[in-house]
Amino acid sequence: MDQSMLILLSNLIQLHNHLDPTTSLLTSTTASPSSNTTPSSLLSSSSAAPLLLLTLASVLSFLSHPQPSPRKPLPSTPKTSDFTVSAFRALSTDHIWSLEPHLRDSHWRSLFGLSYPVFNTVVDKLRPFISASNLSLPPDYAVALVLSRLSQPSLSLSSLSSRSSLDPFLISKITNMITRLLATKLYPEFIKIPLARRRLLESTEYFQHLTSLPNVCGAIDTSPVKLRRAPRSRTGNSPSFRCKYGHDAVLLQVVADHRKIFWDVCVKAPGGVDDAAHFRDSLLYHRLISGDIVWDKSISVRGHHVRPYIVGDWCFPLMPFLMTPFNAKGTGSPTQNLFDAMLMKGRSAVVDAIRLLKGRWKILQNLDVGINHVPQTIVACCVLHNLCQIAREPEPVMGKELDEIGPAVRILEREKSLYYQGQNLRHALADDLHERLSSAR
Repeated sequence: MDQSMLILLSNLIQLHNHLDPTTSLLTSTTASPSSNTTPSSLLSSSSAAPLLLLTLASVLSFLSHPQPSPRKPLPSTPKTSDFTVSAFRALSTDHIWSLEPHLRDSHWRSLFGLSYPVFNTVVDKLRPFISASNLSLPPDYAVALVLSRLSQPSLSLSSLSSRSSLDPFLISKITNMITRLLATKLYPEFIKIPLARRRLLESTEYFQHLTSLPNVCGAIDTSPVKLRRAPRSRTGNSPSFRCKYGHDAVLLQVVADHRKIFWDVCVKAPGGVDDAAHFRDSLLYHRLISGDIVWDKSISVRGHHVRPYIVGDWCFPLMPFLMTPFNAKGTGSPTQNLFDAMLMKGRSAVVDAIRLLKGRWKILQNLDVGINHVPQTIVACCVLHNLCQIAREPEPVMGKELDEIGPAVRILEREKSLYYQGQNLRHALADDLHERLSSAR
């Protein structure tokens, strides 16, 4: 208590003694025990002065201690359970700019599967098409709604409807529209065969550094995308959708480069179709067969003219533009086993790319959309995957892809000429590889 307060209390005591000399606010330490002056005796005094002065003293004591000022409320952050237009607008316009960039992007990835700048790129690319559709919702909100569904498998249609206060039918309609736009309008821009010489050289140099095989420009693989519910026939089963791993699925065929960027995507077959049949039905196969794809880079290996080629496993047909292993079980000669090991090392690029795809867009781990919208949903996720890879987004923890199973492919009559060319080329590449690596030891 400060000096001024002590002086004030002393004056109050003197005033009390003047008004009521029969009682004392302070009892002397030498007073006789028989005096019995207690706090209760002050309150029972016939005079009102003690009670008045005690009240004044209590008030002054309270005022002498400054009270803390009320805290200003912190800016409200939208609840994660709330995904209305107003909550998203607060998140995307006010709250987002108060965060550090790395925190902002990390938070955005947890909600929508990609960072804030990449999200804005997607919105800017799709805005003209969404605006032309007369959708009553803002374009950025519509994109965010769909991305949250693609990246968070726990968000069922009903739970997303509850969070956004939108009808489930409307959410399905928006999802179908956005995935269709991604699969058609953005596909040509972000999924392209590497025909440009600079990109082609970059890919072939990387794969040669990785595998010691020259002129590899990509790796191909097929992965089943599990369906939560497959269409049923009148007999109650759907054998054509049952894949070799025992669940209902559709097949996704992709070709990836060294950066795990897809440069070809095909979704045309149910899970019961084998990889070779799916490949033969793809546009890529027909373009390669017809010579429509011309890569401006060729080398000579042991007298063989070698153009850029892709690598795949034994489930694909051997051709000059598609190299496959000699033996699936590693029971060939040392030269053949070395070639197979290096080829499968190159194939790991596409395996990792598929694992990344399903790790980012988790809806592909158990796809729950109408069968008519399955292909566009898968292709849309592939487009988003490429956007993330081009922007060098952090790679999430990847799940394990199932090991390839199945017999070696059967060569069709019309493919025998190409098969023999591929066989001669594979032997030349294997012999050259074995000789180079043996002499380097």
